Amino acid sequence: MSAILAALSSDPNLLRCELHRLTSQVVLRPDARVNALGVGSYAQEEVLLRRLAPGTDVTLDDLGPPHESEAVLFHAGLLPPGMSPEENTQPFRARHWLFAHQDPLPDFEPLRGPLLSHVPEHLQRQVRGPTGSEVLFALFLTRLRELGRTDDPRLEPEVAGRVLRGTVREVEAALVQAGRVRTPPLNLVATNGTVLLATRCGESPLYYTRLEGSAECARCGLDAGTPETHPEVGAHRRRRTVVVASHVTRTQGWVELGPGTTLVVGSDLQVQHLPPS
Repeated sequence: MSAILAALSSDPNLLRCELHRLTSQVVLRPDARVNALGVGSYAQEEVLLRRLAPGTDVTLDDLGPPHESEAVLFHAGLLPPGMSPEENTQPFRARHWLFAHQDPLPDFEPLRGPLLSHVPEHLQRQVRGPTGSEVLFALFLTRLRELGRTDDPRLEPEVAGRVLRGTVREVEAALVQAGRVRTPPLNLVATNGTVLLATRCGESPLYYTRLEGSAECARCGLDAGTPETHPEVGAHRRRRTVVVASHVTRTQGWVELGPGTTLVVGSDLQVQHLPPS
């Protein structure tokens, strides 16, 4: 069983504070056997990946980047013996995009060739590992490329969300053609640091919450007694963040995405739902 957590914040300086606010609300390691822990973030124009040691008792504070970042994407999964952590640990990265897929696709090998036949050669070369999740990412990038929007900083959240949803539809069609009766979980999350996308397909739940500004911050030592003139209070009041998580300890304050629904969030932190098509 794998876990995903992603966040997009209005203030890159306070992303670590926002993650700290979620302490005791999310589960980052739902399966003790998890052996592939990865987290991606942004540092100005760079996309940075970190691999965490398999034995790490990972906390939300561990996910916070040591630099300013508008977004973070974390994935914890179980790799079979012999599979390289370097090539197969999620999230996957390509240009400014980070991508994660919750849970592996069972019996994927017969689908690999037909799906990759829709992917241009240069993107096929980027699929280094045997996981189906990386092929899903290649399909997503292919659809963005067909629109000419892969590196577009003005990419509309709704357009990006439809691309992610279309990726799921393409895999579903391949499953039907292969005679699969039941669709496996296809929960996908992607971000380019400006938009945050999440789509749920299948029985595995996916949740989101919106954190509003607050003058209090345990990480920064701000509390109800901190004067309004304190230089950090104003920024903490203005901060806003949208968080997506696959495993929460309680559903209060979280919204569960309905099956087939795609969540899209832009730099204005407005949340929209794209219904099943």
